[in-house]
Formats: sequence, C-alpha cells, structure tokens
Amino acid sequence: MMNADGQTAKNGKITALYERLSRDDEMQGESNSIVNQKHLLEEYSNRNGFTNLVHFTDDGVSGTRFDRPGFMNMIAEVENGNVSAVIVKDMSRFGRDYLRVGLYMETLREYGVRLIAVNENVDTAKGDDDFVPFRNIIAEWYARDTSKKIKSVLHAKGRSGKHMTNAAVYGYKKDDGDKNKWVIDPEAAEVVRRIYRLTIDGKGAFQIARMLTDEKVTRPSVYIALRDGGNYTPKSADEPYTWGGASVKNILDRPEYMGHTVNFRTYKDSYKDKKEKWRPKEDWVVFENTQEAIIDKETWETAQKCRRVKRRDSAGEPNPLTGLMYCGDCGHRMYNHRGTLAHKYDSQDSYACNQSSKYPRKCTMHYIKTSTANDLVLTVIKTVSEFVRNDKEEFIRIIREENEARHEENIKTRSKQLAKDKKRHDELDAIIKRLFEEKVSGSITAKRFEVLSNGYENEQTELETRIAELQSGLEQYEADGEKANRFIAIVEKYTDFSELTPKMLNEYIDRIVVFEAERINGKRRQRVDIYLNFIGMFPLLGQSEEEEPPFDPVERQREIWRGYYYKRHDRILAQSAERRKRAKAEKLKSEPQKTPEEIAAEKQARLEKDRAYHREYARKWREQNPEKNREIIERHNEKKRKQKERTLPA
Repeated sequence: MMNADGQTAKNGKITALYERLSRDDEMQGESNSIVNQKHLLEEYSNRNGFTNLVHFTDDGVSGTRFDRPGFMNMIAEVENGNVSAVIVKDMSRFGRDYLRVGLYMETLREYGVRLIAVNENVDTAKGDDDFVPFRNIIAEWYARDTSKKIKSVLHAKGRSGKHMTNAAVYGYKKDDGDKNKWVIDPEAAEVVRRIYRLTIDGKGAFQIARMLTDEKVTRPSVYIALRDGGNYTPKSADEPYTWGGASVKNILDRPEYMGHTVNFRTYKDSYKDKKEKWRPKEDWVVFENTQEAIIDKETWETAQKCRRVKRRDSAGEPNPLTGLMYCGDCGHRMYNHRGTLAHKYDSQDSYACNQSSKYPRKCTMHYIKTSTANDLVLTVIKTVSEFVRNDKEEFIRIIREENEARHEENIKTRSKQLAKDKKRHDELDAIIKRLFEEKVSGSITAKRFEVLSNGYENEQTELETRIAELQSGLEQYEADGEKANRFIAIVEKYTDFSELTPKMLNEYIDRIVVFEAERINGKRRQRVDIYLNFIGMFPLLGQSEEEEPPFDPVERQREIWRGYYYKRHDRILAQSAERRKRAKAEKLKSEPQKTPEEIAAEKQARLEKDRAYHREYARKWREQNPEKNREIIERHNEKKRKQKERTLPA
C-alpha cells in the first residue's frame, strides 16, 4: 500500500484528508477554520507525494461525537478497502474521546491504513507514537473543560431570566434590536390562539392536527425556517402542511405563551450524551411576564383541564360533560353511555358510575340523562351570572362569609397558635442574646454555649417555618376575594346563555357530583351538586334535583326485576367459581403425585415441541418470502455493525 519512502502506491486508492471544526473551535480564531485545514493538508500531501486526494469534512460538529457525516463516510471508505492513508491537522480533529479514537485507530491498523497528524508529527507508518494515547486523553480533557465552561455560561444565562433556546418558539420571533427579547409573530400567534380555542371546544390534538393539515396551514418547523430565511426543500407538495399530534401537544404544553420564560427543561448526565433528558416540571425555572402573552392564564389553565380528560368520539363529537361528572358515593368518574341501554327502551345519551359495571360491582349506577345534567348546569350558570351582574359587591361578600363560616374554627385555632409562636420566637431571640453575653463574660464554656445555641436556633428555625405556614393559611381568606373577582371576569365574557357550549362549560364548571336517585312520594328525586371554578358551590343555590313524571308501576316493576336479576347473576357467577375451584382441588388429589424430575422432563418436552413447531414455521415462511427474509437479515447485520462501532473496548 505504501512504498518505503512514504509515497502512495499507484493502486487506485485514495488519500483521505479529514477536516473538522466545532463551534467551540471557531472561538480560537482562523487557524482552525475549515479553509485553513484544507490548505494545510493539501500542502503537506503535495510536498510528500500523496495522490488521489479526497476531502472529508465536518463543519460545526463536536469531536466528542462519532456519528459525524463526513467521518462516517470516511470510515465506510476505509472498510471498503478504498483508502491508503488518512491525514488530519492534529489528533483532536480526529476526535476528543480517547477510547473511541483508540478504537478507530485500531480499525485503521486492521485495514492497513496509514494515519498522519501533521502538526503533532504522528505517522503510524513510522511506528506507533507512544505519546498518541496521552494526546488523545488531553484532547478529551479539553473537550470536557470546554463543556464545563459552556455549561456554566448557559447556567448563568438561564438563572438571569434570559431565554436559553437558540430560536424563539412558534408564535414568537426575536426582536431585531435585542436578540434576548421575544416579540409576537402575528401570523403564527393567531394559529396558536386557534389551537387553544379548539382544545377548549373539546377537540383533541390529532383532530386539530388534521384540521390544520386540511386547511394547508404551514407547520411550525417549516414556517420558522422560511421566515428566518433558511433553506428548505420539501420532499412532497403536501409536506410543509402536514401537522402531527405531537406538534399540537408541544404548543399546548408551553407556559411561554402566557408570557413566561421557562429554562432548564432538559439536562445531560455527560457532555458525551447525544440525547437530553427531561426534568420534572417542578424543577423547571420559570420567570413570569418576560414578554407579551399570546394566551391569558385563564385560557391556558382551561385548556390544560380539557386535555386531562380522555373523551371517546366513536359516536360522533365527544360529550363535553365527560371528565366533569363524578359519583357522589364512591368518588369515581362517571362513564358516558350512548345508544340503547339494556334496561331502557329508548335511545339516549346518559351517564353512570363506572364502578357499577365491574364484577363484583363496587357501586350503584347513579344513572342520569345527559340532557338533564345539561339543563341543571345551564340553570346554575344562568342563576349565578344573573346574581353577579345585579350585585357584584354582594356576591363577593357572600363568598367571603361562606368561607369564613366554613373555616371559622380553623381560623381561630390558627390565629391563637400564630400569636403563641411569635411570642416564643421573640423569647428565643432574647435567650440567645443573653447566652452570648454569658459566653463573652466566661460564665459558660464554649462547648456548652455551642450545644445550647444550636438547640435554640433549631427551635427558632422550626418556629419560623410554622409561622410562615400559619400566615399563609390566614391570608387565604383575602385570596377568596381575588377568586371571586376571577369568577366575575368569566361572567362578564358571556351574554348568551341559550346554549351550553364546551368552552362555557369548562370555564364555569369545576365538577358535577351525582348521587343515587330516590323515590319520594312517587317521584324520582336525585341530588346533583354543581361546583363552580374558583368559588365552589354557591351557597344560595344549594343542591339541584331532577324530577320525573309521576310514579309508573310498570317502570317500578322493571327496576325490581333488574335488581333481582343482578343479584341472581352475581350469585350464579360466585357459585360457578367455587365449583371450578373444588373440582380443580379434587382432580389434584385424585391424580398421582409426580416427582420433580418428571415435572421437569414434561416441561422440557413441551419446550422442545414448541421450538420444533416454530423452527418449521420459520422455515416455511423463509421459503415463501425470500425477499423479505433477505431484507431482515441485512437490517440485522447493519444493526450489529453499528452496535459494534458503539461498543467501547474492555
């Protein structure tokens, strides 16, 4: 491959010139630029008689990664036997992970490829350089140190409240005068607002994605690329408009649309990791009101509430009440039934406790028609809204009085404990001060002072924590006035109550609690508690009731027979289960007991039979599908090859 003087033999093989530049290297000046590296390598090759020069380049890629396109293309040529020598500026251009660099150097040796690092006087044709491993380790240390510095800079930037993302999220764009400031992009922001409106109206993420795709709305990644002047070549005519459910969910997940900055969503365990991991939401760092909001807080929270509910739409549009209906006895959510029920003879939309259909039944049905629930909810909304419009001050006063009556005893206890803790806190201040004076005067030893002062300071810390909690609880009373104002803001948004829309329902209603119906004086009575957002059950409304036509003896008889049927059905199932259990026990007693060796032999025989069956099935499938079988083998071999590349030497 190489003749004695180091020249490339005329065997048709190429000399690979490899150049790499990362973003960190750009800070070091022009000496590391791709143009400079190419000039240096070409000059060295021409001076030393190397021919068939081919450049392999990776621009803007870290040396800690080994899935670089140019590098992988070069290694592929090496494995195909088309390369006689690889020339780099220095070993850090080859890579900054000394273990992986050593692995690839071994690969070059196996294929008889010469490796030259020009600036470090490394040439494997002249014998192994004993300092190469140390140079590789130093290169990795440099990458690790650079990563720490960058991480420190980004951490300081994130803690200061500045955006850490390279590009503004869809709906915003960077201000021309200040790159750290986001301003609203009107066209994209309108799409974001529409997505939130559709979510509140009961649409799912994939439904919204289909609507945007059908209307040919440009999807976020393509829109941002075209807006910022990037190059984008679609693979098909419809590709720029193909929205996915994940894109819609990503937009709905972002608090940034409320005008906030959210940093430290993800992290890496090591600078070598390719994929980032998600932090729990409670560990995110949020800076509020850093830019103009696209979505107000109430709309964002309502959309999140709608998303938490799984609604089935196999029978048309999902029922807006789903997720709001709860059983008054067991507390579980109620299930929406559509079509003809077994115990009714007309087609209707209704709700029942989902625990009533399980075996054994854990609750009763708590049956209620959807139309009845809709009417009750609409009546409550109308009544409260009319009351608020007529007298806002009285509404706030009632909410506060109701809260005070509900928590009066708790407030008294908290106030008493708060006064007691504050008094003890002041006493401890005086004790610690006196203790310090005694130490200075020599009345107590330093060791005794340390023990006593630590005990008093720990007690004082506990008191400060408890005082803060008690004050927070007492301040909740004042917060109720703010909750009432937030509910008033919802009331002022609506003037038409002729129809209960999904948006109105989710903004007004927190939950609907349904109790089991009772027969009172020949009438069906059912308690339904409706809890409103921010204020709970409004005291003047009390509980709602459903009333049906007078007593129907035929329907009553059906109810009796239904109860009898369900009890008999449960009893029959229990008896059958008991019979099967006894029969199994008797069979085990009557059969001769097998030794462990016999049991193991039977198990092994079954395994051999199964294996023989699967081998025969696989053989027939391969004969019938030779092309697919060949594709599977090729994919398997490719996977093994990639795994081998990723495997580090022991």
